[in-house]
Amino acid sequence: MATAAKKAPAKSRSDNKSRSDKQPNLSAPKPADFTKEEELSAYRHMLLIRRFEEKAGQLYGMGFIGGFCHLYIGQEAVVTGMKMALVEGDQMITAYRDHGHMLAMDLSPRGVMAELTGRRGGLSKGKGGSMHMFSK
Repeated sequence: MATAAKKAPAKSRSDNKSRSDKQPNLSAPKPADFTKEEELSAYRHMLLIRRFEEKAGQLYGMGFIGGFCHLYIGQEAVVTGMKMALVEGDQMITAYRDHGHMLAMDLSPRGVMAELTGRRGGLSKGKGGSMHMFSK
């Protein structure tokens, strides 16, 4: 008669040697230390983006902006914070909702609006519109 093989005891997580012995660092990052001027500049950028997008929404509703128009309303702080973290030589690639990115990178609101409305003075000569805006 064959004897049943003894089953090895289950390993606990603490017995698993393949895992790192280090515990993850769960401490929060230190808050950024911005000057009052930097904070005011960030606020102004966010306000510019919001007001620009409100106007773009109005123009879209009136039929002056063709195709799709993905507004950046509610995302202003995202791109503003990202811009503050960039260093010399950094580049940015966007997808939809790119108007705020263009404005955050200090491109002319007039040029961005010209692009949205399909004018030659736009960043992509009016051919990219809302979703395919480009600037070097």
